[in-house]
Amino acid sequence: MKKFITLIFAFVFLTAKSVTPPDEGMWLPILLGNNQTEMMAKGCKLTAEQIYSINNSSIKDAIVWFGGGCTGEVMSNEGLVFTNHHCGYGSINELRFNKGKNRDLLEDGYWAKSKAEEISAPGLSVAFVREMRDVSELVQSKLKGVSETERATKLQEIYKALIADATKENKYEGLIREFFSGNAYYLFLMERYTDLRLVGTPPWSIGKFGGETDNWMWPRHTGDFSIWRIYANKDNKPAKYAADNVPYQPKHFLPVSIKGYKPGDFTMIMGFPGSTKRYEFSKGIQYRTDIFDPHAVAERKIRLDEWKVAMNESKENNQRLNASWAGLANYWKNWDGEKRDLLKNNTAETKRIQEAEFEKWAANKPEYSSIIADMNALYNSYLPISIQIPLTLNEGLMAAKLASLALSFSALDTMLTKNDTAGIRKMVTQLKANDSTIYSTFIASADKRIFGRLLDYYYQNCPAEQRLEFINNLISKYKGATPLASFQKYADMVYSKSLFGSKEKFDAFLANPTLKKLRKDPAYIHISAIYSNYLTKYKPAIDLFNAKYSTLNRLYIKGLMEMQKGKAFYPDANSTMRLTYGAIEDYDPKDAVKYMYYTTLDGAIEKYIPGNEEFNLPKELIDLYNKKDYGRYAMKDGKMPIAFLTNNDITGGNSGSPVLNAEGELIGLAFDGNWEAMSGNYNFDPKLKRTICVDVRYVLFCIDKLGGATNIINELKITQ
Repeated sequence: MKKFITLIFAFVFLTAKSVTPPDEGMWLPILLGNNQTEMMAKGCKLTAEQIYSINNSSIKDAIVWFGGGCTGEVMSNEGLVFTNHHCGYGSINELRFNKGKNRDLLEDGYWAKSKAEEISAPGLSVAFVREMRDVSELVQSKLKGVSETERATKLQEIYKALIADATKENKYEGLIREFFSGNAYYLFLMERYTDLRLVGTPPWSIGKFGGETDNWMWPRHTGDFSIWRIYANKDNKPAKYAADNVPYQPKHFLPVSIKGYKPGDFTMIMGFPGSTKRYEFSKGIQYRTDIFDPHAVAERKIRLDEWKVAMNESKENNQRLNASWAGLANYWKNWDGEKRDLLKNNTAETKRIQEAEFEKWAANKPEYSSIIADMNALYNSYLPISIQIPLTLNEGLMAAKLASLALSFSALDTMLTKNDTAGIRKMVTQLKANDSTIYSTFIASADKRIFGRLLDYYYQNCPAEQRLEFINNLISKYKGATPLASFQKYADMVYSKSLFGSKEKFDAFLANPTLKKLRKDPAYIHISAIYSNYLTKYKPAIDLFNAKYSTLNRLYIKGLMEMQKGKAFYPDANSTMRLTYGAIEDYDPKDAVKYMYYTTLDGAIEKYIPGNEEFNLPKELIDLYNKKDYGRYAMKDGKMPIAFLTNNDITGGNSGSPVLNAEGELIGLAFDGNWEAMSGNYNFDPKLKRTICVDVRYVLFCIDKLGGATNIINELKITQ
């Protein structure tokens, strides 16, 4: 197995090439020695050891997994961290009226002029990757003889044992992930710091400039950044918040370049990309375009519309919902664009052609010969019931907050049934601990409309033979003029009577929980009927599909690597540290249209609409623009840069990732992809796929000239 894994990553780099390879690929830093020649051909001036090293300071020591869903980078020898504004948005929203100060940190921005003014952000953490280990041989040896249905459970046992062994002499966290659908396994040792403090954030009119209108779009003029600091104990180790904690002393921090860039200049991005499926089958693409994307987009639009109504009703509602609304909107637009691009690019047909080539190659190879036929047969039986995933689960019937909240009480039901006093106490404690967070975004009037509309969507779109009889009966029982009217009348009853309908009722029930009260609750009856139906009728078949899919996909990828021995393969993203390299590059999105590779403050002023929620700008910024007071951060032509494009291969999770030049200096922060390449999780389009980055010169300009936080500027190592 070890020999096989080595070949996966090494074979393509052992042959000389006369052309620069495509920019596709999210590479594991531990294997960068294989990429060295290609990176140097593009202009990189760093060695693999300078990028990733276990024993010596390297760039990987300046990269953090920020909040478990984004990336950040350490920018000073006192633990200063840059990331995107939208990555810190939720925490900033929670801190926005910190300590009763008469200011709104989101609307007004915030700049700590000293460490004493930095604001603790409870619940926020960052994690460093301290080491990566190839544990493929160990894992595979323990999987011998294990059936596919038992594989997931066995893997968790293996992971637990290997992590325990790897962390027994340190305080690291261990994480094992599979690569190439189980053809390889790597262990990541990570050190997590939980004392994070807000240092600076621009006003949201800068940090979210363009709002949902500009989301995923180019040209872009968003100052998408925020600044934080890691604190540690006096031994530089992770510690809970304490007043006497000190700024973290990093093994490495990134210098900043304000020298600028031009098309073709080398760029490198390190971070934690979340998920891709570049080795998906044609039938899997069909599932996305025909089933998941259209239904998920329509259902999520219901939530977005009703939340927007509630947000427009009061400033309080807006403050409670805006962070969650932005998160919902992000992938609503992503899925909409994904479906369009997968169809426009005829991705399913491209996959079918690849599968036909594979079948021809595999015809006389028993291990691989039936993979495509078996996968097609598997999908043919799965696709008709796969509609239950978007209609029933997170985007569908369980998406209303009351429904998902009621479902969370199923474990308490079990404890109450058993009369397990200790278990009941534990569950009540857990539920109470989350009640403030749960109800902070619960607007009953909006959630009730969502509840009714999602029922109607399910009724209108679920095949009649699959539709739950419980839901059919609501129409005759509540006798509305339309199915929607019946469902809304039903929703009125549920929300008025449910013990989950308000925080007060919720807390009162937890003060004296009984099985009788729980099982009589209309919301609990509702979600229990829906989830029980899913568990009994659909989940077993879906689980069986997933198990068989994993086996076939694992063999398919293994076979592809044997078939295409001259091609560089990289593993799909899975929220582990990756590196991608490319260059500054513009693009031509359509006939007669060419997009430049950078934008300036001129463009933001052109979009500016006074008082508009998406396109407002602070008066102070406009004054600086009118005076052209940009300091040393202007380009050679005197203009103020805001954003730029690279052709690096990224996806969700790379938000906040550092964009580095050939010398390993920070030139910007990655924060978005472009609308013309929304199918990037399934295929990489070198012509159109771009990474949108905020220029570090705009970041520094906002800190210095707008915020007056020269203390932050003085902490950075800036080259020009």
